[in-house]
Amino acid sequence: MFLPQEIIRKKRDGGVLSAEEIQFFVGGITSNRVTEGQIAALAMAVFFNDMTMDERVAFTLAMRDSGEVLDWRSLDLPGPVVDKHSTGGVGDVVSLLLGPMIAACGGFVPMISGRGLGHTGGTLDKFDSIPGYTTVPDNTLFRKVVKEVGVAIIGQTSSLAPSDKIFYGVRDVTATVESVAMITGSILSKKLSAGLDALVMDVKAGSGAFMPTYDKSVELADSIVKVGNGAGMMTSAILTDMNESLAPYAGNALEVRGAMDYLTGVSRPARLHEVTMALCAEMLVLGKLAQNETEARAKLQACLDNGSAAERFARMVVALGGPADLMENPDKHLEKAPIVVPVPSLKSGYASTTDCRGIGLAVVSLGGGRRRAADPIDFAVGLTALAGLGDKIEAGQPLAMVHARTQEAAEQAVREIQAAYQIGDSAPAANPVVYRTIRP
Repeated sequence: MFLPQEIIRKKRDGGVLSAEEIQFFVGGITSNRVTEGQIAALAMAVFFNDMTMDERVAFTLAMRDSGEVLDWRSLDLPGPVVDKHSTGGVGDVVSLLLGPMIAACGGFVPMISGRGLGHTGGTLDKFDSIPGYTTVPDNTLFRKVVKEVGVAIIGQTSSLAPSDKIFYGVRDVTATVESVAMITGSILSKKLSAGLDALVMDVKAGSGAFMPTYDKSVELADSIVKVGNGAGMMTSAILTDMNESLAPYAGNALEVRGAMDYLTGVSRPARLHEVTMALCAEMLVLGKLAQNETEARAKLQACLDNGSAAERFARMVVALGGPADLMENPDKHLEKAPIVVPVPSLKSGYASTTDCRGIGLAVVSLGGGRRRAADPIDFAVGLTALAGLGDKIEAGQPLAMVHARTQEAAEQAVREIQAAYQIGDSAPAANPVVYRTIRP
């Protein structure tokens, strides 16, 4: 029998916790054997003294085991169960493309996504902008859609990793969020409870990234790969650039439109395409659906070209309650903002840097994100035609188009976007879109 305070003391003094101690403590979170004050104390002790990789694996598995673990074996699926997770960014619609693309290539993607956090958009909010689409289906419907369509993108159910939900809530209000060990456990416990065979992690680096520096992004990617594999799930990570919006648009209904344009081939923005292909190819290789990256990319391009990826997206939308003609008639179903105005550049030159976080926050102030968890979201608002880094721009030429609910909100967003772009005299050196891949 352990005492919670002795476990806290041990970690406070820099000791290494055993798997049993960690299981006891994490198990006590949902049974109320451990108080909120004790959770906060352990979080602070971990924040300062860190955890070894073994402790991180034990912590992650204990969080996973605090609730239900999905099991797909009984469905006899003819392919691997795979997923990707992103640390979050601006204009990052990859999930909407990747799920259907992987399904069209023979994988099964039970994607349990989150809502927007801070300046980053949430996949769930994007799907909520589709009328009728249910992001909280019951387990039977979730399993049925994964089996029949190959992909279902839904929200976190309360039965998966419930200890993490409580632990995260305490970290959020006690200034202990920024611990790589605890972030790793939080992300992976949810993915492990989804019963995955393989996971590819998209870790962002740059001014719009969750991690403050490139080195911290590498540290997180490395931790996730080691702990994911240590917990028995094939895991690799790709470091991708978030120094500018990933797609040239941001905002919920606007991103759904952009995703459909990508899948149907109307428009495939280069940076978005590169990140999507890199993540999808890695998933196909990990899931043994392709021998190597070259073969994987050829398969993915084929499922885009022959329309099968777009068809999976349409089928998933219908299976989860959305409209059958969403692809054909987006204007009939997706909200449009009443006011659309350009953001004139204040000077001539080249787009040399963006404060990507500032661009994300401009979408939040338009009403497209939340300041508090309870805030409602305006699905129609956002930004389109965002200038890319290196673009040549004349004074007065638009840096973006603002889609707003009111004139006042539009004017504020125009100022925020002007402030987020630095216009220089010469074109900046191009940033790589994919920095590196970290494999076990």
